[in-house]
Amino acid sequence: MTEALLVSNAVLWVAVIALGVIAVALARQLGILYERIAPAGALVIDRGPGVGAAAPLFEMRDLLGRAVKLGGLRGDRKNTVLLFVSPSCPMCKKLLPIVRSILRSEPAAALVLASDGDEAEQRAFVRREKLEQFPYLLSRELGMAYQVGKLPYAVLIDADGVIRAKGLVNTREHFESLFVASEHGVGSLQDYLRAERA
Repeated sequence: MTEALLVSNAVLWVAVIALGVIAVALARQLGILYERIAPAGALVIDRGPGVGAAAPLFEMRDLLGRAVKLGGLRGDRKNTVLLFVSPSCPMCKKLLPIVRSILRSEPAAALVLASDGDEAEQRAFVRREKLEQFPYLLSRELGMAYQVGKLPYAVLIDADGVIRAKGLVNTREHFESLFVASEHGVGSLQDYLRAERA
């Protein structure tokens, strides 16, 4: 009886030690994986005006008739987030509540939405998504100036009218990366990570 108890106790200790070794090995592998997989920022498409360039100057009226100026100096010294969306883009609809949430924590940023297409469809989209508080521009020329090919696409323009970050924004992480990149003085999160590794 005593021998059986000693053997079972020895087997249990071997199992505990083996599990400890496995836990340490898994923790090490997670650390290596964390270092290799960098956070994904907004996907920068190298078309249109580049980061650091002056934003194209546009003065137009939004769907509600409000005057909107994009580019150039802003009197209120706020940054402008120009977000290209579409009523037919499911990712845009999912991103809008996230954008609202982030902008509440970024009081120095103003959101301007942009799209093109059928005006009645755009107005219905504004009502359905409750976007009346934000300027909503309907302009094909605006999308062409920034050479937007995929949606949702965002451009962060500082108060002096300079493009600080831009890219395809499909998630909260992508959208927030515009502000992070701007704060660090780089065009994208990927540029920042490359500089850190160098």
